[in-house]
Amino acid sequence: MLGCTQKKTVPRNISSSQDSLEFYFTSANNFDLPPLQREKHIEKALDIILLQENDSLYRVNLFKIANRYYNLENWEKYKKTVRLVLEKAETKRDAFSMAKGNSYLGDYFDSQAIADSSFLYYNRAQKIYLGLNDTSNFAQTTLKKAILQFNQNDFLESEKGVSKVLKIIKNTAYNDIRYDAYNLLGLIYNEVEDYNNAIVYQNKALESIDDKLMASFSQPKATSYNNIGVVLKNKKNFRDAINYFEKGLAEKNVLKNKPFLYATLLNNLAYSKFKLNEKEGTQDLFFKALHIRDSLQLTSGIITSKINISEYFMSEKDTVKARMFAQQALELSQKSKNYRAVLNSLKQLSLVQPENAVVYSKKYIQINDSLQKAERKTGEKFTRIEYETDEIKSENKDLVVQNRNIVYAFSAIGLLGLLSFIILSQRAKNRELMFKQQQQYANEEIYNLMLAQQNTIETGRIEEKKRVARELHDGILGRMFGVRMNLDGLNEFQDANAVHQRTNYLSELKNIEQDIREISHDLNREKSELINNFVSIVDQLFEEQKKTYTSKFMSNIDSRIKWELVSNAVKINVFRMLQESLQNTNKYASATTVKVDLNQLDNHLIMKISDDGVGFNVKNTKKGIGLQNILFRTNECSGVVIIESKKGEGTIITITVPIV
Repeated sequence: MLGCTQKKTVPRNISSSQDSLEFYFTSANNFDLPPLQREKHIEKALDIILLQENDSLYRVNLFKIANRYYNLENWEKYKKTVRLVLEKAETKRDAFSMAKGNSYLGDYFDSQAIADSSFLYYNRAQKIYLGLNDTSNFAQTTLKKAILQFNQNDFLESEKGVSKVLKIIKNTAYNDIRYDAYNLLGLIYNEVEDYNNAIVYQNKALESIDDKLMASFSQPKATSYNNIGVVLKNKKNFRDAINYFEKGLAEKNVLKNKPFLYATLLNNLAYSKFKLNEKEGTQDLFFKALHIRDSLQLTSGIITSKINISEYFMSEKDTVKARMFAQQALELSQKSKNYRAVLNSLKQLSLVQPENAVVYSKKYIQINDSLQKAERKTGEKFTRIEYETDEIKSENKDLVVQNRNIVYAFSAIGLLGLLSFIILSQRAKNRELMFKQQQQYANEEIYNLMLAQQNTIETGRIEEKKRVARELHDGILGRMFGVRMNLDGLNEFQDANAVHQRTNYLSELKNIEQDIREISHDLNREKSELINNFVSIVDQLFEEQKKTYTSKFMSNIDSRIKWELVSNAVKINVFRMLQESLQNTNKYASATTVKVDLNQLDNHLIMKISDDGVGFNVKNTKKGIGLQNILFRTNECSGVVIIESKKGEGTIITITVPIV
């Protein structure tokens, strides 16, 4: 009465490599084949799928497997396949497949008449579809929950659910959902004996049927004709009811597509004719419907048929058969735990066995009370499931907020820690830079002192030159001029006195010669002291290097270097670069041997500093302040610097500057 329950799949275009899989899928859904053969095709298809990668197509194919197990009513394998899909979907965080899997589990528990579990899984699927904004599937799942509530006689909540579905699909083209919703509303109003509204909504269901729905195997028209006929039958309008049952039976392929619906129409037609006392062919219709239901193992349908047949034989005064069918209906109801059918069987037995009517009536009241309590509990379970799900959702939201706040707090703490680390590191770098700047300033002061010393020496030398000039001018030249004048005057005399005087003047010339020699020696000594002053400063640096550091130090200063030709500015820059190079070597090289060579080639001074330390990659290493200073000073002297180094092979720095 609720329409199609068979699983449907949407065909897909697949590659040639999937031809065999498509063949097995098609064969498994061929209802003309025996069930065992169809199941073998399903298993072969599953073997192919399990070898594939867990992607979206893999999960779609697993759902196809589940659909075919559902159509075969192989419930355990159906459930196992759905569980597998859910497991694979969770690993890939595939929300759609998770929602669909939960919906399929709801179908499984519905087939097993475990209403609360079915409702739970439908509810989970509904929440996921809502999060995905999937209107169609959200509406279908909501409708499934409403059908569950209807089957548990919770008509009010079921009606609310259907109304919600109709609001969701308003102004949409979801006619299949609209049909099921109107159909369910018609069934609800029929159960609450609001027959006029029941017929109104069944007619609306008929109007919502489109060509696409008509082309399906769900037989919507035959279903609606049957439901309208049932409403009319309940209104005791059996003649009109017969017309609708016959219209339903006249629909094409009803027996092939929905044999259980065909059996229902037959049984309802037979019962309506029986009520109109049209007995011709009625018994055959009852037994034909029972035979179909029995072949399909439709337990609830079999019970209904046997109760109706019991009524028929009771009207025929055949109490033996009437009691037999009523008793069979009761036993089957009790075996299947279909307590509503138990009530109908007891009611019929009380009529065919009036002597036991009191016993049956007492059992009827007890079971009816228990059934009502059970239905109330089930309804409460449904409400509790929805409430607890909403509570969990609310708690999850709170947890998400808490987690987000925790993340924000830790992020803030981490950011503060990072900023603190950066600030402290920057301060350390600034202190190091300030120290280097102070060291640079101290070195500059040393150079300035050296320059001042050189200037002082230069000033002294100039003063000494002036003194020598004065000595030569005032002393030597005056004396030589006097000697020359006297000798000129004696040229005219040849006597002994003149000879004696000339001898004295020659002695004076020797004295003047000696004075000139002494002045020359003084000048040479000053020049040597000037030259040796720079060399002594360098030697002092070398001595400090040897005393301060453990590495072996070797130096060589070419004695042929004409230091007098080297300007003071070049000397100062050479000294600074030598000092900076040694400082870098001591700080970074970890060398065991350091060597310094100072040589002259043509008009160039060549300084070479080498070590056997750890070395570095010249291309990738950033140039620090020390190297920058060396490059700057070399450029200032119009010279060239070459740095050769490899990791583990030491370093060689060669600086070439012109002497003049």
